[in-house]
Amino acid sequence: MEVYRADEPKPLYRVLDEEGSPVGPVPDLAEDRLVGMYRGMVLARTFDERALNLQRQGRIGTYAPFSGQEAAQIGSFAVLEKDDWVFPSYRELAGLIYHGLPMERALLYSMGHPDGAKVPEDSRMFPVQIVIASQLLHAVGAGWACRLKGERSVAVSYFGDGATSEGDFHEALNLASVFSVPVVFFCQNNGWAISVPVSHQMRSATVAQRAVAYGIEGIRVDGNDVLAVYEGMLRAVDRARAGEGPTLVEAVTYRLGPHTTADDPTRYRDEEELKRWREQRDPIVRFRKFLEKRGIWSEEQERTEWERARRMVDEAVVRAESYPKADPSFAFEHVYALMTPDLSNQRDEWRARASRREGMQ
Repeated sequence: MEVYRADEPKPLYRVLDEEGSPVGPVPDLAEDRLVGMYRGMVLARTFDERALNLQRQGRIGTYAPFSGQEAAQIGSFAVLEKDDWVFPSYRELAGLIYHGLPMERALLYSMGHPDGAKVPEDSRMFPVQIVIASQLLHAVGAGWACRLKGERSVAVSYFGDGATSEGDFHEALNLASVFSVPVVFFCQNNGWAISVPVSHQMRSATVAQRAVAYGIEGIRVDGNDVLAVYEGMLRAVDRARAGEGPTLVEAVTYRLGPHTTADDPTRYRDEEELKRWREQRDPIVRFRKFLEKRGIWSEEQERTEWERARRMVDEAVVRAESYPKADPSFAFEHVYALMTPDLSNQRDEWRARASRREGMQ
């Protein structure tokens, strides 16, 4: 009797080793595409570090850092087209910015401004989703609509390893499988669901092999190898466009910072583990070494690029902090398409109190 064992890991696909040397076929990408992906990673790291500092200074609210996961995001978003639907969680700002989200909008979101949830009108990116795993079902719906309308667009849902413990994850994969929906489920497995390690979340050896239960393809890539992520995502997207159904992609990566700025990872994470990932597996360092070995990147370009990224982020901070303040009435008026009497009364009561406060000043 042949028995399938869930504790047998699915192989990890890699293109580059930690020193940036190829260990597999390198994607056929033009030099400007490779350099553009690297610049996107540099900008993302610069933005993330600045946003973390802004939160510590009290200039933005709670923030979810993504440093360490730039390759997983840039490598996957590099495959997408403008007509594809993107359903992110709260840790995909690197990819969203690379895909066209203005950095000031990302900052406005953490400032509590309603315009922080607005995306460019020419894009199909959805706003940040805080509710764990619900965006997977939204992606299935969008992908299903694309198929029914005869469009070649695909839908992509981004989520973390913790989301795979939610019922919505399983319902989304099952529905997408049954109706052969053109959707890609992209899991950034960064090892921790806040303070809960992956080993305490599931008995399966990998997230990718969970695809077997739903009769779909599962791909597991080194999430700190931007070229491996690109190749895995390209296969998944091509399958979806060709009508071959959904794919579950697991990008094995690591978050260098806290879960959010409200978290203290030193209480549950080993310092040696963090040091190992930071010093030996940084996705930006790995890709830079690859570009240098190819002769398309230099120390001067490196210095110039980080300076350029800092200027861009500084300018975005200025735009965000000088943005017109929002009318608090928005909180009452945008709960339902039509305001309920209770909400209308609450809004009027708030306005009356605000008016009295202004009169006392």
